[in-house]
Amino acid sequence: MADEIAAAGDENEDGVEAASGRGRKKLFLFGGIGLAVLLAAGAGAYFFLMQPGGSLPMQGDAEGPAEVQKPVVFYDLPEMTVNLATEGRTTYLKVRIALEVENRAMIDQIQPYLPRILDAFQIYLRELRPADLEGSAGLFRLKEELLRRINMSVYPAKVEGVLFKEILVQ
Repeated sequence: MADEIAAAGDENEDGVEAASGRGRKKLFLFGGIGLAVLLAAGAGAYFFLMQPGGSLPMQGDAEGPAEVQKPVVFYDLPEMTVNLATEGRTTYLKVRIALEVENRAMIDQIQPYLPRILDAFQIYLRELRPADLEGSAGLFRLKEELLRRINMSVYPAKVEGVLFKEILVQ
């Protein structure tokens, strides 16, 4: 019987050793995966944050390539006054708009389409409600929609931007 107890004790020790061996393997596996993820994140950060030329450019660096600003030309549209879509008291919108174009030749291409541009603007502006013009987000949406409509009207010419010179909701 003593031999049986000794044999049982040996089996228990082998089971504990086998279990601790598997635990170490898992520890090394998870540690290795964590290390690989950490190295990949570090390499990605280095890749995205560092430029091929070395360090990040400083604000006052005179040696860096200077961006040349393209010359632009502005074309003023006539002032427009429209009534907005309201259910009670009549509300008016008075707007003065300037178009930003690439060069003077583009203005010559746009001028024959001026009646079509004004018509598209009038129709769109009359559909607006005063709530559509509230805040900077409302004005940004208005600017983007007017730019889309004008570029559809003057295609193949292209307007770079719509600038508000005056907006008055009364």
